[in-house]
Amino acid sequence: MIKSLKDYTKEKVLTYLLSMATNSSDDTLIKMTHLMEMIPKKDYYKERIRWIRGLVRDKHPSIEFPRRILRDLHPNQRDKWISNLAINHLLNGTNKRKEWADVNGFYPPSTVVISPTMKCDLKCYGCYAGDYGKSLELSLEELDSVLMQMKEMGIYFAVISGGEPFYMKGIFDIFKKHSDMAFLVFTHGGLIDEAMVEKLTEVGNVMPSFSLEGYEQETDERRGAGHFKKVMRAMDLLREGGLSFCGSFTHSSKNSHIINNGEYIDMLLSKGVFALWLFSYVPVGRKPDTGLMPTPEQRDHLRRSVAGFRDSKPMLFIDFWNDGPIVSGCLAGGRKYFHINANGDIEPCVFCHVAVDNIRRTTLRDALASSFFRKIREKQGEHDNLLRPCMLIDHPEVGREIFASEGAYATHEGAEEIFTGLADKMDAYSTAYGDIADRVWDAEFVDHRIKQNTTTRRK
Repeated sequence: MIKSLKDYTKEKVLTYLLSMATNSSDDTLIKMTHLMEMIPKKDYYKERIRWIRGLVRDKHPSIEFPRRILRDLHPNQRDKWISNLAINHLLNGTNKRKEWADVNGFYPPSTVVISPTMKCDLKCYGCYAGDYGKSLELSLEELDSVLMQMKEMGIYFAVISGGEPFYMKGIFDIFKKHSDMAFLVFTHGGLIDEAMVEKLTEVGNVMPSFSLEGYEQETDERRGAGHFKKVMRAMDLLREGGLSFCGSFTHSSKNSHIINNGEYIDMLLSKGVFALWLFSYVPVGRKPDTGLMPTPEQRDHLRRSVAGFRDSKPMLFIDFWNDGPIVSGCLAGGRKYFHINANGDIEPCVFCHVAVDNIRRTTLRDALASSFFRKIREKQGEHDNLLRPCMLIDHPEVGREIFASEGAYATHEGAEEIFTGLADKMDAYSTAYGDIADRVWDAEFVDHRIKQNTTTRRK
């Protein structure tokens, strides 16, 4: 059968990109952006590619991230991330997601977070997943079905959490079967040894993200004696094998001074970390404690620190709460992502342990179209200040309203505590942070946008 010109062009673009991937020069990066710009139909993605091309020409530090992918990675992982994440998900995927939206009447999310197992050998205080049953686990067939449904929507990027995902038997068979997808796996790191590095090298489409709380003292205090050294050893094994990996940091009132210090970021860079996921402690899960939440001042300090790191450090930073202005607010409820727990419950967010649907009785498409998820997406558009995106900690009254929705149930014992027993404390926190965030929004974001729009109109 003769291939369509469109498919042939995409195949040729991928071939050209892979052939260029052994060279990380500015000239090569610029040529790659021109090739990638040929694929997406949406102007938004074309504009973002042109923006990246401008960063290359300006020699911005953030361009060291894709340069490291081309320069430092094992060829199997490098080629998988180019074909699966850049092409299948970001470029071809956006076209497929648009086509899916035209048929179904709403746009699908960019990813799905799946916790296939709750097995874990750690007992970290404050673990957001600590109150799910340890025996809960999806079958390989259920996990496979979820991934197939995702690809039908044009989603080729899956985030795997837990529990400890690498405890799940057969999970590498899933990675192999879905070799056209990219997987980010949040792991405590204690199971990664030489044999697992070989498996990760073979599949090529998996990037681990190691959970840390700071240096040895802070990490071992939460995760157990000797754990920090295990993670450092796992990082060394992956770096020596030419594999990429991320760090994951839970920002709390106890470790805020560490994550805001550039020396800590430099330590992670020296270990080979490619990207850092930043989460703020939310009082859900094991023994929720509002005292562990970063103070409003600490949260704003992290926002400013990350802005500085992005301008100076060759690492990708994802700040789950403070990046609201970048991603236009809350991601939950299927706007950009949702969570499937190890019992199959379809939750709005990994920190919002409420559901009305389960993968064992409904499809992902129907869950996304449900009145429950639609209500969440409608509420997301009611708040102008994108520095305050979260319905749990920034607009807790919305979280309580969602929890009271018809058919909604807590997905484990105690999941309702953030909406009930902690309600007054969550209201006090949201008010205190709101005082800071509203001033910052008016001074740094609203004025900037007005000036930017004025300049645009003048041009």
